Amino acid sequence: MRSWFMSDLKPNTAADVTETQPSKGQARQVTFRGGGFAPASHRWIGVLVFVLLLALAELGTRQGWISPLTLPLPSDVLKTFGELYASGLLWAHMSVSLTRLFIGALLGASLGVATGVLIGLFSYVRAGLVPLTAALFPIPKIALLPLFVIWFGIDEGSKYALIAFGTFTPTVVATYGAVDNVDRSLIRMGQSFNLSWFSIVRKIVLPGAMPGILSGLRISLAIAIILLVAAEMLGAEYGIGAYILEAGSLYDLERLFAGVTILSLLGVTLSATIGFIERRVLGWRQ
Repeated sequence: MRSWFMSDLKPNTAADVTETQPSKGQARQVTFRGGGFAPASHRWIGVLVFVLLLALAELGTRQGWISPLTLPLPSDVLKTFGELYASGLLWAHMSVSLTRLFIGALLGASLGVATGVLIGLFSYVRAGLVPLTAALFPIPKIALLPLFVIWFGIDEGSKYALIAFGTFTPTVVATYGAVDNVDRSLIRMGQSFNLSWFSIVRKIVLPGAMPGILSGLRISLAIAIILLVAAEMLGAEYGIGAYILEAGSLYDLERLFAGVTILSLLGVTLSATIGFIERRVLGWRQ
């Protein structure tokens, strides 16, 4: 028993080492262990999900499983789209809504990013603005619409202000959180190479915070679309929100779902735009 046990503990012979180890002239192939967490692009799956949902809705409504008073036929909604396009009202509503969304979101996002960066870089700014941001962030922005109407009037000013304010606060929170999450060892490395403060901010802090900033913009732009609809439901003749309000008051489900679909397509377009910017700006992460 002892001799058999000790024989198992003997070191490998030179022949065994030669068999298990590659020769000096050969390159040893090592399994790549960095993959598995990078998102792969499978766009056709998302399209397939939408097609299946539309097919189920069409089949369920035609077979009577779903009441047409609850969910209209997707084919009828598509027909309504065609009528809306042919009448020219589609562009009339879309152009007004896109203008309001662009101006309001641009003001709110640009101010939010600038404020968030200042909070992340300067302790005095953080001490003064973080409590104010924490107080403003939980307020339902739609509840402030009557106040903005009193301040800026019922015309375009109140709509721009509501969208800008609703975009501003989540962008601030996402931006200074992204600046805080920048790896401090990279900053210390830049200091060890005697980089100036401005160079560290431009070459290390801002690129490192950009993924978090863009993720925050996705959320902010979604909130901007919600506030756009709410603003257009008050004193607006044209706009997607006004179109949905009119269709809902007439219980026209085809037009109502057509307006909701426009908002969904708008959200998908904005998300795809942010994704395009991420691929362009954050190529260094590959």
